[in-house]
Amino acid sequence: MKIITGWFLLILFMIMNRIVLLLILCICFSCKKESTPISVEISENWTFKNVKDAHWLPAEVPGEVHMDLFKNNKIEDPFVANNEDDLQWISNEDWEYKTYFKVEGKTLERKNLELNFNGLDTYSSVYLNDSLILKSDNAFRSYKVDVKSILKAKNELRIIFEHTNISEDKAKAKLTYQLPEGNRVFTRKAQFTYGWDWAPKFVTSGISKPIALVAWDDYKINSIVVNQQQLKSDIAFLDISIDANTKIDLGLTYEAFVNDSLVRIFTEHEKLLPYGYVPFKIKNPKLWWPHNLGEPYLYDIKVVVKNGDQILDSISVKKGLRTIELVTEKDSIGKSFYFKVNEVPVYAKGANYIPQNSFQNQVKNKDYEKLLSDVVDANMNMLRVWGGGIYENDIFYDLCDEKGILVWQDFMFACAMYPGDDAFLDNVKIEAEQQVKRLRSHASIALWCGNNESSEGWKRWGWQSDRSEDEKTEIWNNYLKLFDTILPEIVYKNTDTDYWESSPSYGRGNPKYKTEGDAHDWWIWHDEYPFEHLQDNVPRFMSEFGFQSFPSYEAIKYINGNDSISISSKAYSTHQKHARGFSIIKNYMVRDFPVPDNDEDYVYVSQLLQAHGITMGIEAQRRARPYNMGTLYWQLNDCWPVTSWSSIDYFGNWKALHYKVKESFENVLVSNTIKGNIIEVFVVNDLLETAKGNIKVEIRNFNGDSIWAINKDIESPKLSSKREYRINYRGLEFNKKEAVVITTFNGKTTLDYFVSPKDLKLEQGEIERKIIKTEDGFSIELSSKVLQKDVFLYSNEKGHFSTNFFDMLPNETRIIQFKTEALQLNHLKIKTFNKLLR
Repeated sequence: MKIITGWFLLILFMIMNRIVLLLILCICFSCKKESTPISVEISENWTFKNVKDAHWLPAEVPGEVHMDLFKNNKIEDPFVANNEDDLQWISNEDWEYKTYFKVEGKTLERKNLELNFNGLDTYSSVYLNDSLILKSDNAFRSYKVDVKSILKAKNELRIIFEHTNISEDKAKAKLTYQLPEGNRVFTRKAQFTYGWDWAPKFVTSGISKPIALVAWDDYKINSIVVNQQQLKSDIAFLDISIDANTKIDLGLTYEAFVNDSLVRIFTEHEKLLPYGYVPFKIKNPKLWWPHNLGEPYLYDIKVVVKNGDQILDSISVKKGLRTIELVTEKDSIGKSFYFKVNEVPVYAKGANYIPQNSFQNQVKNKDYEKLLSDVVDANMNMLRVWGGGIYENDIFYDLCDEKGILVWQDFMFACAMYPGDDAFLDNVKIEAEQQVKRLRSHASIALWCGNNESSEGWKRWGWQSDRSEDEKTEIWNNYLKLFDTILPEIVYKNTDTDYWESSPSYGRGNPKYKTEGDAHDWWIWHDEYPFEHLQDNVPRFMSEFGFQSFPSYEAIKYINGNDSISISSKAYSTHQKHARGFSIIKNYMVRDFPVPDNDEDYVYVSQLLQAHGITMGIEAQRRARPYNMGTLYWQLNDCWPVTSWSSIDYFGNWKALHYKVKESFENVLVSNTIKGNIIEVFVVNDLLETAKGNIKVEIRNFNGDSIWAINKDIESPKLSSKREYRINYRGLEFNKKEAVVITTFNGKTTLDYFVSPKDLKLEQGEIERKIIKTEDGFSIELSSKVLQKDVFLYSNEKGHFSTNFFDMLPNETRIIQFKTEALQLNHLKIKTFNKLLR
């Protein structure tokens, strides 16, 4: 018994020793000082109020005041009916936001405590625990404030936003003349919020991007840049430039990883701070390409910074290896304008992009994913981020990198002349440098452009009228300071990306608009030139042209606040922001299309009209390759439900234009022209390889009878446009109003008509349908005994049709996929152009 007790005591003693040891280790571990920086977003428990009021309401951060008022049921939906008119008071008030947040003791003990404000819109005063720590005046800038001496365990953060008119009126009073275009030019915020010919006037205010508390001790990485020093087929030489806050002079070790493989350990032997440079190389590098030419391959690059065995900080980025060059060379005609990627001339196909919502916080990651997927699905390889909007969120550029979409990036200046005083220019310098540094690592960035149409406006829009020579000289010199000196210097200092002063190079009143640089052709629409003008006036690079149409039935119903598709209602009229918009649409419609007498059909024909004109221009420009090397139509998307130039409406619905440009942007395009008695057949090949196959051209009547046909085997050279046929059909007896040209190449068919759509003599006939449930929606099989033109499928069920607004030959079977979450498809409707011609 004594022996057992002794053993028990011995075992108990050993167990107690182990417990004590574990406790000591745990205590030591918990006392171990955190070495890496931490960042905590301050996004909870925000409230807001009008500074005149006493009552606080819940607020969403990031966000802005209009949406906060709406979500608190203080205002009606800004996008419905003419509610916009009743909400202008909001922009004339001052608003205050407030939150309380706690900071743990171990965080307070960190040597450095900083509040990062990534977006304050726009004139704000920021108070932390009643201490004024920041006054902001630029919605495009980020601000960092040292709060070590102010921060406590419990904190109050208040931000008072002053309405823009106060600062704008002060800035305007300092000038002896007026600048075009009103107060907006004095404020560095999204210019479209002041209203545009496709946008409502909602001058926003609020915490537009996250606020974060960042804490660190001796070292913190701010950013890294992976510099591509030399790129060869068998090896790439790169280095990593690290911008860091540090108090450690020597001996830091940098570990560089590529796709999780350690490629370099670099230890400093001399003081290189605050910038550390880590050289490394990649053997047999994979290149990043626009998606239509190759894989947009991205490397995962990671850097770990150590002091001995202690990790101080780490950061990861994605890097695409490529070269991009804007080529502007004099030639026998004028001067070229095109992009060369990896030494390959790339034909740019795409559109102009605007902010997706008047209230940016309503745009979620899924919205970016959907819209940019729609861009790729429509065979586009470039977007122009227009200068009256915003420098987009990181996810936009990340997705463009991943999806292989080139980005033409404007600085945020549009259709105006801007101040040239030191305070304004210094503010812009910081804005521009921050944005260029933020975006410079993105493989998709192809160009920085100074402004949209400011140069053209000054030279052509009457802005110089009634001004003295001194006044004109001062305004133009201020323009040059900003767009010819400050911005290009920032771009060239911080990137290897090209800079372009202003888009367009020349206004349409200058004959050079067709022979040099990029062009905006608004003879279409604004000057009501016929669409055929686009066929005969092709510039070197078309960076803007467009035509309006009505949005989807869904959008119209939303605007009207009911199930009405009325486009003549008072509610809907406020969603046409162009003074002559409705009349211009009708004038063009009268030329080429029947004018329906009911609103539902009118909306449908307006979309056909838009698609008809814009694709006519796109294909003329593509046929002109290599004289023309790019076509970007105006515009891709909407920021609210509206009649506009977009191809995708506010709710993400594809208009006829988006379906049609998908075809017109195909890598291998068959494009025909019919003038007089001549049919010309072109094959455009944007691929890096020859396209081979048999091309057949046939004229048939609408009954399906063949009138004439020809075919041959061809080879379409890579990166080319080539006329394959020039057909004189004089002598053939047929009714042009009842005939179609059918061109087939490698399994794809193109239909062209001899007369305007309104003059066609289409037969009437029903469309047979068969609907089958699929895993992600429905498969719809259609057929008809007669040629059916511009078949339009629509439904009350929300979803996306794989193709729409298409022509069907007699007895052809067409299968369309309808992707939807709906379990039943009870409300499928079909509209055809044939029925409008009864």
